[in-house]
Amino acid sequence: MTVLALVPTIRELDALVAAFDHMGLTGEPVKLGRLEAISYLSGRAVVVEGGLGKAQFATHTLHSIEALSVVSVAMCIGSAGGLSPDLAIGDVIVATETVEHDFNRNLIPGPAPEFAGDLRSIAAMQEAEAFNTLPFSVHFGRVASGDESIVTTSRANELRDTTGAVAAAWEGAGGARASKFADVPFLEVRGISDMADEEAESVFFENIPATMKNLAIFLNKFIILMSPA
Repeated sequence: MTVLALVPTIRELDALVAAFDHMGLTGEPVKLGRLEAISYLSGRAVVVEGGLGKAQFATHTLHSIEALSVVSVAMCIGSAGGLSPDLAIGDVIVATETVEHDFNRNLIPGPAPEFAGDLRSIAAMQEAEAFNTLPFSVHFGRVASGDESIVTTSRANELRDTTGAVAAAWEGAGGARASKFADVPFLEVRGISDMADEEAESVFFENIPATMKNLAIFLNKFIILMSPA
């Protein structure tokens, strides 16, 4: 099994790598075409910068998939703003669907595009006891994807009401589109770094290390779960 884990920004990527180092997981530098990546767990995970925003993330996703001989799951893994009061900072969200909320049709009305997360991966996680014993909560729900920072309560409420999403982030729809084009399973996994409210701008960056630490723990558990015995 090979999980291609694309992390949107360098700040998030550095925090994920630091968390792996603290866990005793040593990575090996590898090249993915024109991108620098890190291989973990004997190649079962390859971690690379995905880029900020849907378009850049889609570009890096497709380029990385084409550079690897086999990709079992392409994963968008990074921070997100919480839209549900049931969430806490540091919780992890596995997207059952990624909803592209800023796809504005205007003259051609229709629903926002959405992309289902890999059903096999989601079912395995929901059935696994290991994800119920982590030092943070793992939730399953819809994630709103769009190139927009959600930093007011009113906008967060509007987005939750129009999409049914429990969290909001930028890049997921780009990764989903690229993975669909490449016929590779896709999964968006997000750690809650803020509550998409007026405090988001002040707490987002300070919470990234803890958020990415939880995502590193999650990713390690996921790889163990999905790897053949």
